[in-house]
Amino acid sequence: MVADDDEFSGRGPKPRALIVTVYGLYAREVGGWMSVASVIKLLARCGVDAPSVRSAIFRLKRRGLLTSTKVDGTAGYALSREAYQILREGDRRIFERRRATTDEGWLLAVFSVPETERDKRHQLRSRLTWLGFGTVAAGVWIAPAHLLDETRDGLERHGLSAYVNLFHAHHLAFTDVRDQVPGWWDLSRLRNLYDEFLERHDPVLRGYRDHTDIDPAQAFMDHVSALTDWRRLPYSDPGLPAEVLPTDWNGTRAAETFFELHDRLAKPAHKFVESVLKG
Repeated sequence: MVADDDEFSGRGPKPRALIVTVYGLYAREVGGWMSVASVIKLLARCGVDAPSVRSAIFRLKRRGLLTSTKVDGTAGYALSREAYQILREGDRRIFERRRATTDEGWLLAVFSVPETERDKRHQLRSRLTWLGFGTVAAGVWIAPAHLLDETRDGLERHGLSAYVNLFHAHHLAFTDVRDQVPGWWDLSRLRNLYDEFLERHDPVLRGYRDHTDIDPAQAFMDHVSALTDWRRLPYSDPGLPAEVLPTDWNGTRAAETFFELHDRLAKPAHKFVESVLKG
């Protein structure tokens, strides 16, 4: 899965974000291709009309994530090679409940970009932010050590590795890391994002706990909604150690809410998608 900030507007995701979720969850199981008619029918369950679906698909095609392909004369779109790679990377971040410990240490990214290549500096900062790095100082960024492979792969894929040195480090002195983390990451913003997720999806989860019968179409809508809202959060919170987070950190509860919803809704939602794809 992948999540970009421009896929979200106000309190809800844009159609483009919902389509990425649907393709990431279901298209890969059927060869990466889905008919336009199927996507429109699925997104209708999420409250998105056909013109908005077509516009969003066009934008994803322009970004190189979808390719226009006919199968047996039926118009549709397939995931591009780049999209497959991005989705695989996203799966690792979104569905693995990784929480670092301070004993594992930190990953430092130290970079220097010539003034003549200022565009690369902007790309590098954007990519490190996207990976979940916090800022220690100009040119010195920090993340949990377990993000090494993901960071190395991402910087190489985007042609930015020549400007960066990566270090595995431990904090030795002179301040308490817990006091520094709010300055390295915007924890207030992240807390607000978790609050928004809980406000929207905690009541949904409570409703499913009270009922054993699950409607597949409703499960699909709620599953896609929850995953679309969730998948950007593990990028903003890269699995920071519990020891450096506030004791009342709401990210733990938000994760529990998402994964319980995912466990409850994945199968019935899948059943609904199968019925749509079979026509």
